[in-house]
Amino acid sequence: MVSSEQRRKQLAREKFARQQQRRESARRKSKQRNAIIASTLVVVLAAGGGAWAAGAFKGDDKKKDTSAGSTPSETPSAPEESPAPKMAVDKKAKYTFDVKTNEGAISIAMDAAKTPQTVNSFKHLADKGFFDGTKCHRLTTQGIYVLQCGDPEGTGAGGPGYSIPDENLDGLGKPEAKDGSVTYPAGTVAMANAGPNTGGSQFFLVYKDSKLPPAYTPFGTMDDAGLKAVEAVGKAGVADGSQSPGDGAPKKAVTIEKATVKKS
Repeated sequence: MVSSEQRRKQLAREKFARQQQRRESARRKSKQRNAIIASTLVVVLAAGGGAWAAGAFKGDDKKKDTSAGSTPSETPSAPEESPAPKMAVDKKAKYTFDVKTNEGAISIAMDAAKTPQTVNSFKHLADKGFFDGTKCHRLTTQGIYVLQCGDPEGTGAGGPGYSIPDENLDGLGKPEAKDGSVTYPAGTVAMANAGPNTGGSQFFLVYKDSKLPPAYTPFGTMDDAGLKAVEAVGKAGVADGSQSPGDGAPKKAVTIEKATVKKS
């Protein structure tokens, strides 16, 4: 006999999966559309030089030329995605992702041995100030319990303009239920995506044990102070006007004031 609580959580997971499918579909359509746009720009680029082709992260453009999804999703911001950054971290070392927010500081321990591509990408972005001044755009308080951040647009559709592969997907152990879900423990920090190997800059902070498919790279763990800060945001709930009672912008608006990644 399935209890009403179990049924509610199952519905929440199914809703999450449907959202992922819709965002992946939108991402594919965007790529097709941008490919057409790219073909019309070839002559212009050849005649006018490579200023546009130089890529993102130039001055104020670093936030305009980006895209990624909400509780996972990445959308290319240019006709073609830029390459992921070259490996520049020590794959055997541990790193700390320090996130200063208006609601408190969050220190996230990362292990490059388990998630080298993810750690490398976050250091690359943090060093460029990519996360500074961005909002955590989504909070879920039913079924799954996460605060999602890392979108420079604050809409769930922004990212860095490139994708990184999934990593450490077996880091949470084997599936525990018939639906294939695993527990992402409170304090876990994981990558948002729009399907396999589509991670970008968006990540989510788990403030209460949540069952999800083992499809989101777990790459870090919050310190106690950071977890308490996110728990407080979760307790405040979602803002009025959100699409559903337990899923929307956090009532306590969270802004990342400064983010840094350093070798521990």
